[in-house]
Amino acid sequence: MKATLFCNLPYAFSMLKPLAEELEKRNIEYIWYIPKEIVSLFDEGDANITSDIKEISVFKPDMIFVPGNEVPYSLTGVKVQIFHGLAGEKKDHFRIREYFDLYLTQGPHFTDRFNSLQKKHQNFKVVECGWPKLDNLFKKDLVLQEQKKILLLKAKASHIVLFAPTFSKSLTSAPILKDELKKLSDDPRYLVIIKFHDKMDKGVKSEYEKMVSAKLVILDDDDITRSLKLADIMVSDTSSVVYEFQLLNKPVITLNNCSNDISWLDIKDKKLLIDSVNKTLFEEDTFKKMRENIIASYHPYKDGKSAYRMVEATLEFISKHGVPTKRKVSLFRKYKIIKKYGFI
Repeated sequence: MKATLFCNLPYAFSMLKPLAEELEKRNIEYIWYIPKEIVSLFDEGDANITSDIKEISVFKPDMIFVPGNEVPYSLTGVKVQIFHGLAGEKKDHFRIREYFDLYLTQGPHFTDRFNSLQKKHQNFKVVECGWPKLDNLFKKDLVLQEQKKILLLKAKASHIVLFAPTFSKSLTSAPILKDELKKLSDDPRYLVIIKFHDKMDKGVKSEYEKMVSAKLVILDDDDITRSLKLADIMVSDTSSVVYEFQLLNKPVITLNNCSNDISWLDIKDKKLLIDSVNKTLFEEDTFKKMRENIIASYHPYKDGKSAYRMVEATLEFISKHGVPTKRKVSLFRKYKIIKKYGFI
């Protein structure tokens, strides 16, 4: 058996790394596909890496794990959609793009929707596995706990506030909340940690870099998991990371979130932020019960074994249906892939 980890964007690495570890445990040969534009960000030692899609074709994988929306249709192997977020309110999350044989869903909320779509399209299978990016989220990390103590001691603070905005110009709260976050960092109780999306506007990031202090820091980790585990409360907007943080059963405050099913505190005025943080942390966490319902619906798995289930599901698919050598897609989809990757 051979596998390809299709890592099209920097943040996809954190979703594929647990799968790489699971493949290694099973002695399954694998190769990373990483575009040349981001390969310099990849630090995996002697890992088998290519930026040439034709090398993947020659490799002839039995399975291709994809956290993005597209994968070349002409490559051999089971095309496995593992998703790049938990934003179930976004229509694109449930768009069937014809490229995938197998959809591995995170929880009942997603599984039910994709099962309905499967009945309509009848050209893919759906298996609920959880999400591999969250495997490390649920593993106890004594080193990280000690790091948190050191961070708080250094900042002379008692609580960590994480600001993790989306990058979309129409949805991001980053330009709006800059001054409020600075005021929040002036409160002796708080250390404000900022984790920007890889695609965040450079001008916005530059403005925040001017505010960096002992009480307001910017983290450049590729994986946001560390920040999620460090924080006591998150401030965001319409970002899928809101759901990841909720799975830790911690409170979230957003500004102008566009979800139709909000289970956290969403404010419409930036001036409410500081008071909302104070009340949530020191008076009453009013959304705790709703978070528990989200956990049960979006990602009930806390065993850190989603990658294991994904590989198992893919191997079972192959045992039942074989390894696809091609996939029928529309001319429009073929055109998009050929334009992006060339003829293979």
